[in-house]
Amino acid sequence: MIRLILIAFAFASMSLMSAQGQSREVYTIHGIAVDERAPTVGEAQQKAFAYAKRVGAQRLIERFTLPEDRAAATDLIIDQALADRIAAAVDVEEEIAGAGRYRGSLAVVYNPSQLRLALTQVGLPFTDSLGPRAVLFTTTSNGMDFAWKLAWDETPKESLVPLLVSDTSGYRPDTDWQILQDEFSLYGAQRGMFANLRGGQGGYLVDLVSVTASGSRTIGTTRRASTLEGAKTAVVELLNEEWKRTSIVRDTSRTLIEATVRYTSLAEWNTLRGALVRSPLVSNFQTRAISTDGAFIAFAFAGNGQRLTSDLRDRGVVINAEEIGWVMTSAISGGQ
Repeated sequence: MIRLILIAFAFASMSLMSAQGQSREVYTIHGIAVDERAPTVGEAQQKAFAYAKRVGAQRLIERFTLPEDRAAATDLIIDQALADRIAAAVDVEEEIAGAGRYRGSLAVVYNPSQLRLALTQVGLPFTDSLGPRAVLFTTTSNGMDFAWKLAWDETPKESLVPLLVSDTSGYRPDTDWQILQDEFSLYGAQRGMFANLRGGQGGYLVDLVSVTASGSRTIGTTRRASTLEGAKTAVVELLNEEWKRTSIVRDTSRTLIEATVRYTSLAEWNTLRGALVRSPLVSNFQTRAISTDGAFIAFAFAGNGQRLTSDLRDRGVVINAEEIGWVMTSAISGGQ
């Protein structure tokens, strides 16, 4: 029993450290170009830091919110006072200083609690939760397989939807699930994202399809891009947009639910519990009883049940109604 408790504590500690790391990255804006002049280099640097905080605040708020919500939030004013209030640190990525001029590239780290408070105060709906990790498969309809694969050589940073690019070629959304599942497990993911490039010199479009144990789901088609790098950016934009539309909670009401969770190992229990806790729709999660192969839990969720089912499905959790009530299992093992 003591060993079991220690293992569980270790899993919880690793999950917490992972969540903290994710929070810092998603709350960091990189690559802010600055070029400021002042009577002294020190003053020019301070002007550059202040400018970077304002620009970064704008980008960060855009990252977490939808355009129509920002347009409706008339009380939102992104000025220096707000930027200073929510900024936690400024990191220098590159700099050239001298003769009263400061140039370079800066990164600004923001304070999650301060930003959440600021957005809540002006009534701006947002989400800073990360979507379920996905393995990205690059496919094409125009014979540019190598070039499209090469465009993803560097994984996108600061995205709300973590992507891990597969090194394997030839997979399609209709590939046998067992084969895909084996590939997903190599990356610690529960779903795959297929980005099919089409078009040519007139512009590129990318069709996106998500695949989980529950089947495939068409996400949509990106905006037209003139370059492969632009097409890659468009993929990240569409995934972030779709994630925000499905995870931003607008309904203040909550539905209470009790459920049984079945699992085959302690590691699987921690995976299932982590998926529930990380869902932006779930709050007040409680473990009321636990055994070697099952647990009895309770939590509140926002929105309707279909929305919750869809979000958890993408996280590898299946919900079914049985005689004993709601039962949750892993999409991979089924709790068998």
